[in-house]
Amino acid sequence: MQHDSGYKLLFSHAQMVEDLLRGFITDDWVNHLDFTTLEKVNTNQITDDLRERHNDLIWRVRWHSPAAPPRWLYLYLLLEFQSSVDHWMAVRIFTYIGLLYQDLIRQGQIKKHEKLPPVLPIVLYNGNKTWTAPVNLAALVEQVQGLEPYCPQMRYFLLDEQHYDETQLLELGGLSAALFRLERSRTAEAMMDVLSQLNHWLNTPGNEALHHAFTEFLRLVLLPARLPGIELPIMHELSEVRAMLSERVKEWTQQWEQQGLQRGRQEGLNAERFLLARQAKRRFGAAIVAQFELSIAIIDDSEQLALIGEWLIDCNTGEELLQQVEQFVKQTPTN
Repeated sequence: MQHDSGYKLLFSHAQMVEDLLRGFITDDWVNHLDFTTLEKVNTNQITDDLRERHNDLIWRVRWHSPAAPPRWLYLYLLLEFQSSVDHWMAVRIFTYIGLLYQDLIRQGQIKKHEKLPPVLPIVLYNGNKTWTAPVNLAALVEQVQGLEPYCPQMRYFLLDEQHYDETQLLELGGLSAALFRLERSRTAEAMMDVLSQLNHWLNTPGNEALHHAFTEFLRLVLLPARLPGIELPIMHELSEVRAMLSERVKEWTQQWEQQGLQRGRQEGLNAERFLLARQAKRRFGAAIVAQFELSIAIIDDSEQLALIGEWLIDCNTGEELLQQVEQFVKQTPTN
């Protein structure tokens, strides 16, 4: 099973989608979603152009607000597990949303007097490299004075797992955070801790299908990636996975640690970049953050990132900070 197929298996469950929205999107409008209406859109009712997106999921949920009657909100969940960042992701999302709207119109779900439903595009990214692609389509279009009204505006919500450290994930809690903690586990002991919590949550009536999905994800995706060449037994429950890890923990600890060293270093750098971006946004506003993140994304040295942190304090304007960082990047070789 491919990694993206494993995630599709998990996020084909409404409970995982609800947990993702409640845990990682902090906007007030989430509180107006009626999650009892959450349903997956039948891909047999959409065009071949969208159906070819095998690892994407489309959900919809009723959205209530005081100013309007209940209406549908569509969720386009794009699972992105590629080794390199797609610079043109916003263009791809723009195309997919357009195709979705065409299908809704073709099926007669939207009448002429009605408006198109809102769509929340979510890019769930699990790569080791920091995501540096613009999240706004407008950032990819050349801006010409006088043509601004015709420039397409569309953003997608990026959920880059590497931006969340263990402490943040523990505070968030929930199934999605537990999944991300499993992905980041660098020791068998750390994975067993998460498995104990998941088993407690899912070993209850009504959660059998999701329990099985997590077990399959571990057996067919995560553990084979961590332990290449080792034949794993058939396991049907999370408790069996945990017991198997417990029995062989000494045998595998050294191998897990070796594989985790490089990943741990990259996660640390990602956390430093994320903190710098938050500080830059708080000090100079959102306008400079996108370019700032692009500039520091290629810096692969913790001391160099610390130096940029000092500039964040010393610079008087965001433009001054960008100029200093860009000049530094041009003159300094990165690892």
